[in-house]
Amino acid sequence: MKNVTITLDEEVLRWAKVWAARHDTSVSRMLGEELRRKMLSEKQYERARRRFMARQPVPLKPADRPYPSRDSLYER
Repeated sequence: MKNVTITLDEEVLRWAKVWAARHDTSVSRMLGEELRRKMLSEKQYERARRRFMARQPVPLKPADRPYPSRDSLYER
């Protein structure tokens, strides 16, 4: 593990210390876990995006027919 120095507003630091104490952890661990969650979420999103983009497009209608009119779609 590596150490990192960050700069926080005093109010933010005070809140973070209280939150960490209430959750029986440290500010350092809290930030590390949050950054890890963000990293994993971003990786998961990127994998899903790549899977979606790799799929072949599916036509919404036959090539020889026009799209339906708006009125016909929303007839009541």
